[in-house]
Amino acid sequence: MEPEINPSAKQPMTDEERLKLAKKLDDELDEYINSLPKTKYEDGWPEDRWEEEMDKHPFFMKEAPKLGDELHPLYEGLQKLKYDPDENEPQELAISYKDDGNFNFKHKNYRLAIVAYTEGIKQKCGDSEIDSSLLNNRAAAHWFLQNYRSCLRDCELALKIKPNYEKVLNRAANCCYHLARYDKGIEYCDNILESDKTNKDILNLRKKCVNALKLKERNDRKRDADNKKANQSVKDLIAEIVSRGYKIEGGGKDNIDLSKLEPCFPELANQRVYLNRETNCLVWPVVLVYPEYKIMDYIKEFADEDSFIEQLHIVFETYPEWDRAKAYRPDNVNIYFETINQNIVKVDNEKTLGYVLKTQGYVIKGGTPNFIVLVKNSDAEKAFLRR
Repeated sequence: MEPEINPSAKQPMTDEERLKLAKKLDDELDEYINSLPKTKYEDGWPEDRWEEEMDKHPFFMKEAPKLGDELHPLYEGLQKLKYDPDENEPQELAISYKDDGNFNFKHKNYRLAIVAYTEGIKQKCGDSEIDSSLLNNRAAAHWFLQNYRSCLRDCELALKIKPNYEKVLNRAANCCYHLARYDKGIEYCDNILESDKTNKDILNLRKKCVNALKLKERNDRKRDADNKKANQSVKDLIAEIVSRGYKIEGGGKDNIDLSKLEPCFPELANQRVYLNRETNCLVWPVVLVYPEYKIMDYIKEFADEDSFIEQLHIVFETYPEWDRAKAYRPDNVNIYFETINQNIVKVDNEKTLGYVLKTQGYVIKGGTPNFIVLVKNSDAEKAFLRR
C-alpha cells in the first residue's frame, strides 16, 4: 500500500530559494536605511576626548569619583536608585552607606569613609548590630587619621549600644592612652581582661597606663607645688615693692599685679623685676635713653642697692660705636628722669637705684625704670633742658 501524501504539507526550501529570500531582505533593509533622513549624530563622545568620557562612565570607570567631582548622569541615576529613601528602607540605606564606607576604608580614603559611615548612622535604622558596627568603623577611620578624641567619642557611643564590643573596648583603651586619660584607659583594659585574662596586648597597655598615670600624678603634684611657690613669690615681690615705697603706673598698694610689672620692650622680654632673696634686693630691668643719638640701651639686671655710677662703669666699659667723640664716659655724663608731671629731675650718680625710685614724682612705667643720659654741658643737654 502506497503511503498517503498530504497535498497541504509545506515543502522545505531549497538552498537557491533561501539565498534568494536573504538577498531580498537585505535589499529591503538597505532601501529602508537609505530612505531615512540624513542627520549628524551629536550625542556620541568627541574623538579627542573619548577616553576621558569613557573613564567617567560608571560601566567603564577605573576608580570611584572623588568628593566634588562632576558625576556622570548615569552614575547619578544609579546613586539615586541606591540611596533614594523612597526606594529603600532605613536598614537598606544604612547597609549601603556602610558598604561604601568599607570600600573607601579599604583604599585608605579615611575621610570619605567617615562621610559614608556618618550618613549610615543618620539613618537610625534601629538595628543594634548595624548601628554599633557603623560607629565602630567610623571610630577606626578616625583612629587612622589620629583623631583620637573623635575616635573615643564614637567608641563610647558604640558601647552604649553594645557594651561588650571587644574591638571597640580595645580601641577606646588605646585612645585614652593617647589622650592622657589613663584612669579611663585602665577601666577599659579591666573590662577586656574580665573575659580575656591573658591578652598580652591589653596587659601591656594597662601597664603603660598605670605607669603614665603615676608619672602624671607626680607631675601634677610638682606643678601644684611650683604654682603655689610662684604665687607666694609674686606676693612677696609685690609686698617688697609696696614696702619700699616704689610707685607703679596704674597700680596702688592694693592692686599691683604681674601685668603691670612686665617689661614692654622686646629686648627685655622675660626680664621682669625679681626679689633676690640672698641679698634682699629688687633687681630691675632698666632702660637708658640717649636723646642726642635717638637710641636706647638696656640694663637687664640693675639691683636697687647698686649706684648709678657703678652701672655706668659697666655700660661704658668700652665706648659705644655711635660715640665717635668718645664723650660718653661715667664721669662725663648726667642722668635725668621725667616725673609724672613732666618735670625734669637730675639724678645724683652716686645714689642707688632704690633711692632714686623713691623720689617724689617718680613712677615706674611698664615695669621698667627708664632714665635719660646726656653729656655734661653739651649742646644736646642744653637743648634738652630748655624744653
